[in-house]
Amino acid sequence: MITPAPAPASAAAVHAEEPAWLELDQLTERLDLAVDRAMSEAGLWAPELAARAVRQAEGDPAEAAHLLRAHRAAQPRLAVSAPVATSELRVVRRISSAFRNPPGGQILGRTVDYAGRLLDLLPEDEGRAHVIDESPAPADDGHLHHDPDHQHSADPSAVERVPGNVLAILREMGLVAPLPEGPDDPEPYDITRRPARPGAPRSAWLQTMARGDTGSLVHLWWYGCDWRPDHEIPGELRHGALPVRIAHPHTGEPVTVAEVRVSEVESFYNVPSAAAQHHLGVGYGICFGHNERKSIAMAGLDLALVHYDATSELHHDVLLTLDGLDSTGYAQHLKLPHHVEYRSVLDRAEAAGQDANPPGETV
Repeated sequence: MITPAPAPASAAAVHAEEPAWLELDQLTERLDLAVDRAMSEAGLWAPELAARAVRQAEGDPAEAAHLLRAHRAAQPRLAVSAPVATSELRVVRRISSAFRNPPGGQILGRTVDYAGRLLDLLPEDEGRAHVIDESPAPADDGHLHHDPDHQHSADPSAVERVPGNVLAILREMGLVAPLPEGPDDPEPYDITRRPARPGAPRSAWLQTMARGDTGSLVHLWWYGCDWRPDHEIPGELRHGALPVRIAHPHTGEPVTVAEVRVSEVESFYNVPSAAAQHHLGVGYGICFGHNERKSIAMAGLDLALVHYDATSELHHDVLLTLDGLDSTGYAQHLKLPHHVEYRSVLDRAEAAGQDANPPGETV
């Protein structure tokens, strides 16, 4: 029997059979929130490596963070960066829910907060052309938007790239407790060197939340904080670039070697311990990349952790259950062979059944 030779495949069909490949710039530019989340949960600022991790993990944020953290653990620690004040943050987005016109102005920036939740059903060719032709460019005041009819302020000084801090203004007004003479924990707790346990200082729980699983953190903040009758108010939410400085090996002078993007939130609430002194309580959240939900939840939990005792269930949950690698690792291990363990479970069940129904007895 002679079978006819198959017809030659069209160019489109051949192209469709080729494996798809995502370039790193496609990931960092078009899937930047996924890349930022992977860096935040890994505790490593490395956009290109994070893009590789997202690609290798096929878009799974937990797996991407796992890949990044494993890579981070294999790298030498060359230096320790000097502390920087977030007053140096060069913002690309800055909003305040508490003040209509905060000092320095509101900077809406690039966000989907003000877009309708309508699925984009444009044909692929039209959608690609739309992105290429109408990609938003940053304006002089640093914010991005798709509306060509948007009107900027006539006064360029109305919006600042390094605006004043709202918390400092409230502190000057006497509404927030003044800064202590000396920090409570001058040497920050390093959770990468020793595990954090209940009773650890505030720097430990802030680090734990900063690289915790975003979904778990938001859930714990939303569901677990039943101590407040209403919600806290984010006095300021900022997203921008912070300098990274290390001491020069020869001169000892601080040298800026890089910049990292962070999301920072300061929330205010009438916490009972602070209200007794006629002050507002302040919660703080900061994490790598553009991750506003995480930083908002982090600030809310920071407020709650101050309210609760160190032996409380909330402290336990924050320090011991928020790490995505721990929880997903436990779920992953259940897919490994458990034949011996399962056999022992069956043996115990059979033995219990025989004890309940000895031989010779009928049920």
